[in-house]
Amino acid sequence: MVGSIHMGTVDMFPLPPELLARLEQATALIVEADISGGDSPFDPVGAEPPLAERLDDATLQRLQRLCRELSFNYDSLDRVPAWQAALMLQARQAMMLGLRPDYGIDYQLINAARDKGVDIIELEGQQAQIDMLLQLPQGGLPLLEDTLTHWHTNARLLQTMVSWWLSHKPTWADNVPPTFSNEITEMLMNHRNQRWQQQLAALPQGNYVVSVGALHLYGENNLPDLLQAHTATF
Repeated sequence: MVGSIHMGTVDMFPLPPELLARLEQATALIVEADISGGDSPFDPVGAEPPLAERLDDATLQRLQRLCRELSFNYDSLDRVPAWQAALMLQARQAMMLGLRPDYGIDYQLINAARDKGVDIIELEGQQAQIDMLLQLPQGGLPLLEDTLTHWHTNARLLQTMVSWWLSHKPTWADNVPPTFSNEITEMLMNHRNQRWQQQLAALPQGNYVVSVGALHLYGENNLPDLLQAHTATF
């Protein structure tokens, strides 16, 4: 099981030879979603009310200040769903830290699997992920608020995870700082871990390489613990 960082640095390319060798012998590669298409999964939607009508004054001012610091066009966020604004800001943060999508672990694994003729199994797919985001309460406002509240913590966490990958540090680590509220953690982490455990346990016996976001491997109700509790081995 590989803890993926969805955007990576040039130093994270190519993937370790040991991982590529294991992939070559795999029954299939299992990922959250096949992101190799390159197309944006966001379909055009009707304009949302301005953020000034959706956020309290303090949160709005914090967002506007952050956009100025990032040289990010606030107008591009103003009428999109709050969850989409959060993802746009998170992607901008990663790029400011030197991370790029084409160096992400899952992106590299998917391309390597295609080159080697290894089957790819999606746990969700991009549309299912969008559908999940659409179900977030208040149009995803809690996710946007969490993104702003934990901005600096998330930046440090990204840098830490990159350093772990480059130093081949074992995936397991204690005291990973929270970057989501309890409500968002339950929806984006715990519920998905439980569903993935069931999907993985139902697979035919085989030699699978599983790649999910690194944060799914940590903390309470993490995916490896759930699999171990149900005697699955990955």
